[in-house]
Amino acid sequence: MGYGVGNYPLWYYLIQPVIAGLVGYITNVLALEMTFRPIEFFGIELFRIKNQPWGLFGWQGIIPTKSEKMASICFDLMTTKLINLKEIFDRLDPQRFSEVMEDAVLLMLDSIVNEVALKYMPNVWTQLPKDVKDEIVVVMNIESETFLTTFMEEVKEHIDDILDIKQMTVAACVREKRLVNKIFQECGDKEFTFIRRSGFYFGFLFGLIQMGIFFVYDASWVLPFFGFLVGWATNWVALKVIFRPLNPIKIGCLTIHGIFLKRQAEVSETFARVNCVEILHTKAIWETILNGPRSKNFYAMLRAHSIVFTEKLVGGMKPIAITAMGSKQFSEMKEEIAQMIADKLPSVMPHSYQYTTEALDMETTIRERMQKLSYPEFEGVLHPAFEEDEILLILVGGILGLCAGAIQVVAMYS
Repeated sequence: MGYGVGNYPLWYYLIQPVIAGLVGYITNVLALEMTFRPIEFFGIELFRIKNQPWGLFGWQGIIPTKSEKMASICFDLMTTKLINLKEIFDRLDPQRFSEVMEDAVLLMLDSIVNEVALKYMPNVWTQLPKDVKDEIVVVMNIESETFLTTFMEEVKEHIDDILDIKQMTVAACVREKRLVNKIFQECGDKEFTFIRRSGFYFGFLFGLIQMGIFFVYDASWVLPFFGFLVGWATNWVALKVIFRPLNPIKIGCLTIHGIFLKRQAEVSETFARVNCVEILHTKAIWETILNGPRSKNFYAMLRAHSIVFTEKLVGGMKPIAITAMGSKQFSEMKEEIAQMIADKLPSVMPHSYQYTTEALDMETTIRERMQKLSYPEFEGVLHPAFEEDEILLILVGGILGLCAGAIQVVAMYS
């Protein structure tokens, strides 16, 4: 027994919402996969427009393709709304920093003084009375604390001259594209789960409409057309309900609000944790200060403090040293000590990492300030991942739905 204008079996109508639901689910899953994967371009890159995920015979995930732009957007928010570099570094206590570094710095200085003295005045140094050497150690101990304290005071004062935190974060994300993926994936984990599941729910609902129309009008274009509509609409609706409405709307006892925006407190915690563990950690900050584009300013600052420190350190040795080697070589020795201090101090910086992390406490600052952002500002955390080529993702869903509808037509008429 047949039903509808086409006299088809009942199961043929009933299966259409299920197929539409599966199409919606698959297109949404595929859209997410295409957003994040592959990390690098996969395929034969015969032709490709710069900063576009697609090429002739290949694809690269949208976010990895635009990792630099995505990271720049993300960290513009961070540097303008969440953290002020000078305020953060003002939390460092130079005195406490000096105490943490004391043992490592003294060992370093002892090694430098011994090496340079043996080079410039080996006989005098080896025959120097113990009490004279002990006096040098005492001076070294006293002056090293002053050296580190005053140096860190200047680091705090001029942190913007020696550290470009946006350049650091963007460079890290370009170098390791997985980092941008991780930020978006962990912050939007629940939203991505919703997108996958909603594909089936919305697809099933559209499939019911398709079934009703096909029951009374069975033209061959209906199934491909609705397949395209299901693929397009499920992606579009899923993306919209995540971020809209932007502000809560109360309808009776019901409050309608974008799914992502409802989770501001939870997402803020995840965003702060991922960024401070993966990108804004103390090791990366010091490595950027030491090797980044503004490192010349840091080393100039360090050298100036090293020269002052060396003057105080070798002052007591001056009469003996000048007698042993002459004033010219004494000046050269001072210069070499100062240079070695400037060269070797960065190697002992890891001893300060734990204290620096605790003192800066960036994770808490980012989390608390992000939780206080307005909804429009907070939306900017995750929405850039979808705004870039959003129409392309929706179109992909439509094309896949069209193909599924065409397959149904072929199966029906075969």
